[in-house]
Amino acid sequence: MLVKRLFCSYAKALNRLQRAPSGSKHTASDYNDVAPFECRSLVRNFSIDANHPPDDGQKPVTTVSLYHMKKIIKASGTVLGESVEGPTCIQTVCPVCHVVPGDAEGKPISDAIRRKIFVNKTTGNFTCSSCQYLGRWDHIEKFFPPTSRTPKTVQELRKLRDAFLELKGEHVSTVCPIPGDAIAVDTVERAREVIKFLSLENIIPDTLVSVKARWNEDKRELFIPLVDVEDRAIGYKTLHVGSDGEVFERTVPETNASGLIYLRCNPSNPVAKAKDLSQHNAILVLNVLDLLALGSVKLNATAVCLPHGLKALPQQCLPGLERFQRLTLWFNYDTAGWDTARNYAKKLDERRCLFVRPTDQHPTPYRALLEGTLEPKAILSKAQPILHQSITTFRSLRQDVLSDLQNIDKVQGVKWKRYPTLNKLLKGHRKGELTVLTGPTGCGKTTFMSDYSLDLAQQGVSTLWGSFEIRNTRLAVTLLRQMVGRPLDENLSEFEQWADAFERLPIYFMTFHGQQPIKIVMEAIEHAQYVHDIQHVIIDNLQFMMGVLDESKHLDRYWKQDAIIAAFRTFATKRNCHVTLVIHPRKERDTDELTTSSIFGGAKASQEADNVLIIQDKRLTSVRGKKYLQVAKNRYSGDLGIMPLDFDKASLSYAQRKKKPDGDDGGSNEGPAGSEPIDRTVRRAF
Repeated sequence: MLVKRLFCSYAKALNRLQRAPSGSKHTASDYNDVAPFECRSLVRNFSIDANHPPDDGQKPVTTVSLYHMKKIIKASGTVLGESVEGPTCIQTVCPVCHVVPGDAEGKPISDAIRRKIFVNKTTGNFTCSSCQYLGRWDHIEKFFPPTSRTPKTVQELRKLRDAFLELKGEHVSTVCPIPGDAIAVDTVERAREVIKFLSLENIIPDTLVSVKARWNEDKRELFIPLVDVEDRAIGYKTLHVGSDGEVFERTVPETNASGLIYLRCNPSNPVAKAKDLSQHNAILVLNVLDLLALGSVKLNATAVCLPHGLKALPQQCLPGLERFQRLTLWFNYDTAGWDTARNYAKKLDERRCLFVRPTDQHPTPYRALLEGTLEPKAILSKAQPILHQSITTFRSLRQDVLSDLQNIDKVQGVKWKRYPTLNKLLKGHRKGELTVLTGPTGCGKTTFMSDYSLDLAQQGVSTLWGSFEIRNTRLAVTLLRQMVGRPLDENLSEFEQWADAFERLPIYFMTFHGQQPIKIVMEAIEHAQYVHDIQHVIIDNLQFMMGVLDESKHLDRYWKQDAIIAAFRTFATKRNCHVTLVIHPRKERDTDELTTSSIFGGAKASQEADNVLIIQDKRLTSVRGKKYLQVAKNRYSGDLGIMPLDFDKASLSYAQRKKKPDGDDGGSNEGPAGSEPIDRTVRRAF
């Protein structure tokens, strides 16, 4: 029965592919980016299904048990051969490409034709090394050869295999090759010319030859290929000089690139032992300039450039780092680099990760090479493990304290552009915190929260929306209108332009609607945080998860809410992710102001929260009553206060307007009135 359901799932997927016109984009519900190299939209409905939202009666896919995966792979070892377990993935032979159910079982597979798959130990998603197809564990689990099969099952599996191979075939050639008009930088003389034009001081020409760079003389642009685990170019990074002389870098594809750039550093002693060390030690950097700078240093290691910097580390990149036993993360010397490194280390296995602490004495490799005040080799010698001991001393935390003091503005968090008053009170939006928003029914909590989150998303804060009250289509309409600053139904000719700009924002949507169990929601959130590096999760609202808790239906409602809040508090702290919960207040008299005690449930919500925001609406009790946002709790700085909420119906926004052109404090630049703020939004979006 399960096999039939799986076959129906594949059939539906194939029908959708056949119905889709050529050149059309994938549906908005694509979650796991099955075609990792296709330049697709960044905004999509978030679903726990890799290819489509779960149909009625279809069990949602959650994080797979590692023991279960290892057991199935080990049982197929007689046919597929021995599997290899690495820090993040299990490597084995693809059971679909090389095994026909009922024919090849029990026959050894030649090494010349075996193609590997890498199964992620956390999510269960697998990546095929031959075609870079990214799929789910439950899609391939049935194909691993068992000890015995009935003839009927074998026949069904053959049909499934044909459908599966056809689906994989749609994504075999989705790569982004370097433009053909670029010539190879294969000589030292040509590399010197490129370095001279780009003003790359202190860079050794041999490094450009080693990374197989290509040069477009007409466009004055340098291309460096991104290679996959099989050493095939699947994308590239570009370097070009701007009008101000600054070197700019761009990655193609813009999202979900699975390739990396490798550069073996010059060993101090070029002997066999040094070569072996370079195959086991890697230094991870964020951009090409840092990679080339490390190529000029005598180190027994391989420098590796990540495809998307601090934005994200796609799980398709992990197989390319499996062979390294030690990874040193050398990121920007600021708090954002430190926070990202800790998240990346969890993907890469913290036990093998070291990190160069972000201080002024530890600049990035290229900056260190330019300044010449400290040798990169000396900085690397001070790298420390990501994992801290259970008990520590101030001596171990000394560099972290110095880093926070030197980067006090970034420690405070991301600043809002639309709400300068919030910047003065909360100082910024920080990772790892829990915020509670409450207010009377109909006061505009969801509208304010969408405006609040859109501001952060436009500054690169990847956001996951969990709206249980309203559907994602309506929420997206609100977000788009707030971004544009006016209703688009009157200007439909501009829709495509603004929709393209909105797609590039790092906003994801969960497809849940109505009451949902906390367990299912938390599994989806944890999966999204791992795959998409989510930094901000919004739950609107908490009451929709209280009616279907897995425990006994007779449990106290306050106990249920406390358990849910504890789960989100733990998630925010462990995953270093900001969580915003919208909670309705108790029924109070209209004449009374809401306080932290007015939040529905027990006291745990206000106790666990780092920030408590209350929308006070006095328009219902007074003719001249106003609506304002009250900061009732602020654990970071302790500053409390209020922010007036003036609603603009055209833009559905509460953005604060500037009172005078010469009195701008740098925060309110997105009012809907006037063309200048809207133009700034366009430039930021594009």
